[in-house]
Amino acid sequence: MGAPYIHPLNKTRMEDKIYRLNRGMAPLAFMIPGRGTGNKPLLYWDEEKGENRPLRYARNQKSPFEDEQDGNAIVEPIVFEDGFLSVPKSNPVLQQFLHYHPMNGVRYEEVNDERDAGVEVEQINLEVDALVECKNMSIEALEHVSRILLGIDPSRLTTSELRRDMLIYVRRDPHTFLRVANDPDLKLQSKIQKFFDDKLLSFRRNKTEIWFNGPENKKKLVTVPFGEDPVALATSYLLSDEGLDHLRALDILIEG
Repeated sequence: MGAPYIHPLNKTRMEDKIYRLNRGMAPLAFMIPGRGTGNKPLLYWDEEKGENRPLRYARNQKSPFEDEQDGNAIVEPIVFEDGFLSVPKSNPVLQQFLHYHPMNGVRYEEVNDERDAGVEVEQINLEVDALVECKNMSIEALEHVSRILLGIDPSRLTTSELRRDMLIYVRRDPHTFLRVANDPDLKLQSKIQKFFDDKLLSFRRNKTEIWFNGPENKKKLVTVPFGEDPVALATSYLLSDEGLDHLRALDILIEG
């Protein structure tokens, strides 16, 4: 007879643990299923055994798996209060059950102070990098970025107002700022945005169409699919073989 199967969690030192609901999910009380039903089985794919195993939480059992429980399982509700659930080390079965539960990482997660601190440090470093990048940008580059990120005409702002507004944006979303600031197509996208600002390109039909809007030549260029970025779409079109003549015409109009 082979050695008994030992769960990975049983090999580690048990300790008190706290679990929290993911962001946007913090009702006064939230209950997760402690067992499956006929229509919604609660299963864990066991790589070592190569099979789906039904889960069931019963405090009077030594395992969270039904195939290792006896016939006297007493199923109890599992309730998060104010978004948190504390599980002492004296209840290892519930800790194991929460570890294997398919909602782990989706609806809730274990609180890990070291990991959370690492994520926070990474976010702060990202914000610092973005602020430094924004601070060292030329005013011309800032104008390009502001057209894309803020959707404004930077010529209406003073230099100080523009830098202030961009720094505020950077603190709110450093990741997007760095992505846009380092985009090799930044100047071209800014130019396209200026075409919109100067009404040389315009929207029609509730912003579902982009039109060339020259003084004597008005023509539909492209339809905007739902959810598409219109500036990125216009940029892609104007760089195509079909759109290059329109891009040259727009350059002439904006210079004149």
